[in-house]
Amino acid sequence: MSEVCKEVPQLAKAMILLINVFDKYAKKDGDADSLSKGEFSDLVKAELILRASDKAKVDEFFNQLDADKNRTISFPEFMVFTAAITAAMKKMI
Repeated sequence: MSEVCKEVPQLAKAMILLINVFDKYAKKDGDADSLSKGEFSDLVKAELILRASDKAKVDEFFNQLDADKNRTISFPEFMVFTAAITAAMKKMI
């Protein structure tokens, strides 16, 4: 995280972190504005507490998130996913 993050409130830091994680995986295939299915799978496997080894479950998440059916996940679509996962985690803790 950049030096700027030390000066911002905790929630703003969390937002910056979400942006940074999206960018880290989205740029792997050359299109930094969206996640391909492979990039999304890599992100889920590396960054979430979920068990992402089930390819069918990752595919199901991907297909549900791809609202415009362009076979990629945009940042707004990714945010829908992170909000849903955060709400589910809130119920578990």
